[in-house]
Amino acid sequence: MTWKKLINYFLLLISFQYSRWRKKPIMWGKPTTLSIEPTTSCNLRCPECPSGLRSFTRPTGMLQKDLLQDIIHQSKGTLTYLHLYFQGEPYLHPQFLELVQIADREKIFTSTSTNAHYLNEENVKKTLQSGLKQLIVSMDGLTQEVYQDYRIGGKLSKVISGLELLFKRRKEAGLLFPRVILQFLVTGKNEHQIPELKHWAAELGVDELQLKTTQIYDFENGSELIPKDLQYSRYIPDGQGKWKLKKEIENKCWRMWQGAVVTWDGRWVPCCFDKDGEHVMGKVQEKSITEIWKSPKYQAFRSQLLTDRKQIEICKNCTE
Repeated sequence: MTWKKLINYFLLLISFQYSRWRKKPIMWGKPTTLSIEPTTSCNLRCPECPSGLRSFTRPTGMLQKDLLQDIIHQSKGTLTYLHLYFQGEPYLHPQFLELVQIADREKIFTSTSTNAHYLNEENVKKTLQSGLKQLIVSMDGLTQEVYQDYRIGGKLSKVISGLELLFKRRKEAGLLFPRVILQFLVTGKNEHQIPELKHWAAELGVDELQLKTTQIYDFENGSELIPKDLQYSRYIPDGQGKWKLKKEIENKCWRMWQGAVVTWDGRWVPCCFDKDGEHVMGKVQEKSITEIWKSPKYQAFRSQLLTDRKQIEICKNCTE
């Protein structure tokens, strides 16, 4: 954190609150967080994920180093957090850990999300050397039978052995990073494993355990993936045989002032719920980040959020 980054953050916060009060978007800062997509490729076939379903209508591919370098060059003065992930499995990118190093050299906090099938000896060594600060590991079951029900095509034994190797090598090297967050998407099929999961994660030495609600397409008609314990669900019965979001959609969204998502080919989209890139605000290869961030198109999108957010399709399944 630098004074410039701190001042920028407060400018974003103030402009967000002022915009809510005026019901008209004002933008006084630059993005403080970004998610950049290394690749759309994935080795698994998860049923509620466009990568797993192979259902993208936007182009698929892999991020080029020069594109990341350009984004970092433009934003390093104000960027505090970079999540090198959007869709896909980042370790399938042959230069993924080099991408991490590019950001780390500019003193930007780096994070990524993985299904942990590629945490072999070589990748663990490179991960520890890369400067990666946070590794989010998705693991949604404690037995192969439960795990593969959602992580279709996955092998739980690979995930566990990869995690054990990472903790072992991190300890041997005397390192604190990457900090490992174990992310467990709670469904109706794995919620019974939560007590055992908490014990297992503590024994393994996981830095943080996150029990996450699962996003479900067409949730209105219900799904076997909705947990019986509704504290772990984004959805609740509406009393008329259908399901609805637990949290009411409000005409606000801090994410639209805080940061954005950049796809592997440079498309700037407003948030991680726009998985298919339906709301492209610009391309980094064609316009500067500042031009995109403060463009009339972006401001019109923010204006819609402040006045009638329910009309935006990608917001209809959001817990923000």
